[in-house]
Amino acid sequence: MTEPATGVIDDAVLDRTEPEERTEPVWGAVVSLALGVFGLVTAEFLPASLLTRLAQDLGVSEGAAGQAVTATAVVGAIAAPTMAIVTKRLDRRLVMWLLTVLLIVSNLLAAFASSLTMLLLARVVLGVALGGFWSMSAAMAMRLVPMRLMPRAMSIILTGVSVATVTAAPVGAYVGDIWGWRTAFMIAAVVGALTLLVQLATIPSLPPTAVASFRTLIEVLKRRTIRIALLVVLLVASGQFAGFTYVRPFLETVPVMPIETISLVLLAYGIGGFFGNFAGAFLAERNLKLAVGLAPLLIALSALAMLTLGASPVIAAIAVAAWGFAFGAVPVGLQTWLVRAAPDQAESAGGLMVATFQVAIALGAVFGGLLVDHAGVASAFAYGAAATLLAALVTFSMGPKQPE
Repeated sequence: MTEPATGVIDDAVLDRTEPEERTEPVWGAVVSLALGVFGLVTAEFLPASLLTRLAQDLGVSEGAAGQAVTATAVVGAIAAPTMAIVTKRLDRRLVMWLLTVLLIVSNLLAAFASSLTMLLLARVVLGVALGGFWSMSAAMAMRLVPMRLMPRAMSIILTGVSVATVTAAPVGAYVGDIWGWRTAFMIAAVVGALTLLVQLATIPSLPPTAVASFRTLIEVLKRRTIRIALLVVLLVASGQFAGFTYVRPFLETVPVMPIETISLVLLAYGIGGFFGNFAGAFLAERNLKLAVGLAPLLIALSALAMLTLGASPVIAAIAVAAWGFAFGAVPVGLQTWLVRAAPDQAESAGGLMVATFQVAIALGAVFGGLLVDHAGVASAFAYGAAATLLAALVTFSMGPKQPE
């Protein structure tokens, strides 16, 4: 049976479709996904760098305006595991095009927002695009390159995260200061439009290969390897965001760094993450268990170095850079692990990972805040070290096996 011109696939076709492994990589399409994630993460980070002017212009408090970030995260956590179900009959390239359109619409709504309600609507739309993209990116990469090149493809896609992490906040703040915060969102919309053009030109037809449903999510969750992987995700993400969320107050009070030095140290964190992404891919292609386990181990060691020797500005700076390098290597290994554990339901596995990651971020930030308020910054770092060390131990003892 041929594929309908609409890109909608009948369930009977899905039942007979097996996942295919491509023999030749489609690197242009992989790069287009990297552009997509750059646009999404840039849009996600923009409110943080524009918050003061944005709040003043809309006539709300900075705390209320800050809920724009919360709205995106909450909706993203819901969209991630359900996107494959809602779009189960659609060609995956069509889904990716639609998600990029949502990115553009979100930025335009934010740029023309006249009230907090309209801004929050824009961020809800972004949350759908963000959650949907992250749930499907690994599954799409698996179908765009041979499985042996999967870590390399994910590394290229995640480069968009690294570049956005380093550039989005400072560039957004600069543009917002010179031309106004609305211009920053307009530029983000233009980036989204350029991304859509590249995706239209490069992503091949990718008919759905499995019927996704809520029952599928439960079946995937029953797989022991998936549960172990999600436990590692929960430990790493909660440890990361419980500890690193409070790195600035630590640097201000323990090594007593001036704000200019702190900015440089945080830049080193971002640059470290950029190179950690490639290092994680290099190692994951050769030994996936080592790649997944070493990253949280290095985060734990960095946090411990800051706890014990962080009074030294030099050691604190090196530890923060190493922390960034380690966390940059985390997503490549974990995404590759999930896809290899459920190649027949890669989208559902990806959705579960994203939902777990978002929940862990929220839990880590809340728990870290409670620790900081009641026991000081060092306690949040101690939890971060303990959680990531446990993640490394779980990985090395029960983690992914090398393919035959």
